[in-house]
Amino acid sequence: MKLIISPAKKMNIDADFLPPRNAPVFLEKAQRLKEYLRSLTYEDLKKLLCCNDEIARLNYDRYQNMDLCGYTNPAVLAYDGIQYKYMAPQVFEYDYFDYIESHLRILSGFYGILKPFDGVVPYRLEMQAKLKTTFCQNLYDYWKDDIYRDLTQNDTTILNLASAEYSKTVDKYLSANVNYVTCKFGELINGKLIEKGVYVKMARGEMVRFMAENAVEDLDKIKEFNRLGFVYNDELSNSRTIVFLIKRSSD
Repeated sequence: MKLIISPAKKMNIDADFLPPRNAPVFLEKAQRLKEYLRSLTYEDLKKLLCCNDEIARLNYDRYQNMDLCGYTNPAVLAYDGIQYKYMAPQVFEYDYFDYIESHLRILSGFYGILKPFDGVVPYRLEMQAKLKTTFCQNLYDYWKDDIYRDLTQNDTTILNLASAEYSKTVDKYLSANVNYVTCKFGELINGKLIEKGVYVKMARGEMVRFMAENAVEDLDKIKEFNRLGFVYNDELSNSRTIVFLIKRSSD
């Protein structure tokens, strides 16, 4: 079984208390993107990244000086968004790291797909970025089915904890033999399942931690997840979707 999650925009630069174990599988393709991004003017990069001056300057300088084979940090420790804070890998026990290295994959617009201990450098490039070049129409076109093929090389069960922006790189290529299940975290409002961004990110991080702590190998086991007030709802779940509803104190 493989778990897929999204990256984070913000990245740590001092996450070096554990060394990387390997290089990203698509390092050469990341290198090609780096060379293209390095060739952009500051204004063109800022437009591509849709960000403010401070973030644009930081990342322009990063791409100008980037060495993908130089000093790197493990991917799971390098990302610094809400999801990663609630996963809290900095305080994992060592067997939890072994579990996520085997099961967890981080999808990336820049690197394609990452194991938790693949060595990465700080970058900024969202999968939905409007990157049109002589060699691709956008990043979905650039990665095509590379991510999906790597993900399903030795596994046919995928638990989707990624946002639609990133899971699109997988679900559009699904074959009949792949068991692809998406986790949803929300609440019922006027009879409709509503997912709220911050809470979903928190829950996804907690789910990865729950699975690592319990060495989960069976999808049924994740139905026991009951953190942040979320509990499994059988009525709204089906063979392709596992739904957790937040339990309010008044419920």
